[in-house]
Amino acid sequence: MTPHDPSPITEDELHAYADGLLPDGRRGAVEAHLAAHAEDAARVRSWSAATAALHAAFDTVLDEPIPARLTPPRARSRLVPRLAAAAALLAAGGAGWLLRGAVGPGESPSVGAPLAHQAAVAHAVYVPEVRHPVEVGAAEEGHLVAWLSKRLGAPLRAPHLGVQGWDLVGGRLLPGERGPVAFFMYADASGRRLTLYVARAAAGETGTAFRFSQEGAVGVFTWVDRNMGYALSGELPRPELLRVADAVYAQIER
Repeated sequence: MTPHDPSPITEDELHAYADGLLPDGRRGAVEAHLAAHAEDAARVRSWSAATAALHAAFDTVLDEPIPARLTPPRARSRLVPRLAAAAALLAAGGAGWLLRGAVGPGESPSVGAPLAHQAAVAHAVYVPEVRHPVEVGAAEEGHLVAWLSKRLGAPLRAPHLGVQGWDLVGGRLLPGERGPVAFFMYADASGRRLTLYVARAAAGETGTAFRFSQEGAVGVFTWVDRNMGYALSGELPRPELLRVADAVYAQIER
């Protein structure tokens, strides 16, 4: 609130500010609120980062032609304007609202996207979180690894990266394209964060070399080993991220 505008700041206004859709008359009040409320400011930053990651993951999909087999003749004339409206909404910054309507219960918004895109979106959503970046903290590492291993149906481990300067923050369970996903988070002494995303690999994909991709500000190294896909994500120079990826791979291979 400000002395000139005593009305409280609503949750909808915070979302509108993050999406760039807030009316100019309320912008000053919201910015003053965020300056005085660090937790709300962190939430808004996380929403903005998630929207940016979603744009990076899905903007190119809007330009892809729709397969003829998916558009029966009678439906085509109605489908084109609807896709144009969806594209306009996404370009305006409403990616979260667009995906909310397009994704069914229990599904991941990144279904069908490459592993790097899925990992980058998860990284952008959870890394800015201040109070709840993970579901299970590092103090319960044994429980965390056992729980995620059971859900994925494969033995997992949370790599120890202290030699590389990274400590485990904890982890969480996420929905993925092929079932549950294990998500581990690490932090260094300066507060930077890395995330390791572990999911079932595609059928027949049993091993690949490291692949690097850049999703906005987030660099991602991906690889497949023993029918599992791995993605290490972070806002780090590529050589530094590769050094950590090498360490993760070495421990998983044991």
